Amino acid sequence: MFRPKLLFTSLAALALGACSPQDPQAVTSAAIAKQVIMPTYSRWVEADRQLAVSALAFCEGKADLATEMVGEFPEMQGIAGYYYALNEGEPEDVALALNEQYMPRGAGGELPSTLTGAAVAVADKLDTLVGIFGIGMLPTGSKDPYALRRAALGVLRILIEKQLDLNLVEAVNFAIGQFGTQVKSAGLADQVLEFIFDRLRARYEDEGVDVAAYLSVRAVQPGSALDFDQRVQAVQAFRTLPEAEALAAANKRVSNLLAKFEAKLPEAVEPRWFDNATEFSLYSALQQAEQAVQPLAAARQYREALERLAHLRGPVDAFFEAVLVNAEDASVRANRYALLARLRGLFLGVADISALG
Repeated sequence: MFRPKLLFTSLAALALGACSPQDPQAVTSAAIAKQVIMPTYSRWVEADRQLAVSALAFCEGKADLATEMVGEFPEMQGIAGYYYALNEGEPEDVALALNEQYMPRGAGGELPSTLTGAAVAVADKLDTLVGIFGIGMLPTGSKDPYALRRAALGVLRILIEKQLDLNLVEAVNFAIGQFGTQVKSAGLADQVLEFIFDRLRARYEDEGVDVAAYLSVRAVQPGSALDFDQRVQAVQAFRTLPEAEALAAANKRVSNLLAKFEAKLPEAVEPRWFDNATEFSLYSALQQAEQAVQPLAAARQYREALERLAHLRGPVDAFFEAVLVNAEDASVRANRYALLARLRGLFLGVADISALG
């Protein structure tokens, strides 16, 4: 995974409070940057303290608006702020961020070239999404007067293409907290997150990724756009394996069976309730797969994890051919369901591949 050489240094500038407290958008975006985005990246690299001492980045990013220059020349938005910052003696990285915070300016538009600019752009767009959704002004049909779809796509493109791992669930919830009573918070986080991740469907369709791969990952709800993309790419590769179709069908069958099981599942599989050799075989294969796959999934090596899980096709097929899951004995039946739940849980660590069937 990409690890930035520089911290999003002007985020410190965003957060140090030079913005006017009368500007709620500036305050909220600065807080998102300081308390959500910046801590994420400060775990990776040390801050460049020389840039961090600047407390003017975000405010000067909006200075081109405050001077009303861009009211007459809207194409100067961000560009004017860049030159204002240089004139004030701000470092080049901070000045660039004041222009790059508006990127991408359209579909397929240029992304920020600096990590500082990317951080400011993400904070600003999340602030816009939460604020507008929070007052109930949602886009409808083809009408999107506040360009919320573009803002959501911008967040996704920056995080995925710049390889930046940000938990959007955490960021959105934090933004809602910053707005306080100014927004209707009930259900707002789910609404904003659904809107953001819905934008990925069209993105993948444009890239030739099957919609089933997107849906399989959407079902497990990753909070990071980068993590989401890594899972989708792994599922897309998995679909080309000869075992994929059979395992997808088996997972769908398991999902349907578990949905109809009304009793409480046992906490653990008990081999003493096995009465068929294929049960022992599947149980052993699952144990081996867990040992191999869990570290891979934890390291986000999803493609390798799914390739390893593909080896389960033989034991799974043999189990369903030889075993009646709904056995008459309640203990045997519950134990078989627990075994199947364990199988399904392994795949759900990456995606719900039953969506591929």
